[in-house]
Amino acid sequence: MSEPILKLEDVYTNIAQYHILQGVNLEVPAGAVTMLLGRNGVGKTTTLRTIIGHWRAHRGRILLDGEDITTLPTPSIARAGVGFVPEDMGIFSDLTVEENMVLAAVSGKLDSARLDWIFQAFPPLKTFWKSEAGTLSGGQKQMLSIARAMAEERRLYLIDEPTKGLAPAIVSTMARALRDLKNQGASVLLVEQNFAVAKALGDSANVMDDGRMIWSGEMAELATDAALQERLMGLSMEAH
Repeated sequence: MSEPILKLEDVYTNIAQYHILQGVNLEVPAGAVTMLLGRNGVGKTTTLRTIIGHWRAHRGRILLDGEDITTLPTPSIARAGVGFVPEDMGIFSDLTVEENMVLAAVSGKLDSARLDWIFQAFPPLKTFWKSEAGTLSGGQKQMLSIARAMAEERRLYLIDEPTKGLAPAIVSTMARALRDLKNQGASVLLVEQNFAVAKALGDSANVMDDGRMIWSGEMAELATDAALQERLMGLSMEAH
């Protein structure tokens, strides 16, 4: 694997009186898709939100290409080239699809070639380009959420459960777009509950439980070992 673009070193995050992250260590290699897996409520979303600066790490360090970003505010982390797709999508419902995309291009005008690629990946966004985002279906809103992170090339993409609650056809569209992103050499940290998607896209995997990493290795190793899946996540995913 290549040098890590992102490293978390012994990261602790408290939210109110709750100790959510309890010494997280994580490496995200450059140019690869790293899966962050585990049962619900173990700290996966908090990990992403701590990296992007929505929550502040109380201890430990977060390094982006060797630079300490632990205490930077979210806009500075975004300007450093980190794109974030939150689980709740984070789109502006009263703005058009076009306006959502323009706002997402932090370094200036939308690149026409990149926009063509996004339209190819997500055709409904071209169809509804001038429509208010709030009028889109759930699947189309998720497409817009991911497209906003892809509006320009980022050093790192943090993506939280992009296929959650979506119909199988939309899941396939989403997985294809993420595979395209991977093939461009993007660095991605992806939280995903759909094991088939995780298996198809992931290069490496990290499994969390109770605010800590309990396993790290190749995604292929986890994908082919049902007993390991059962032990780490309490789920037999062999048939998925």
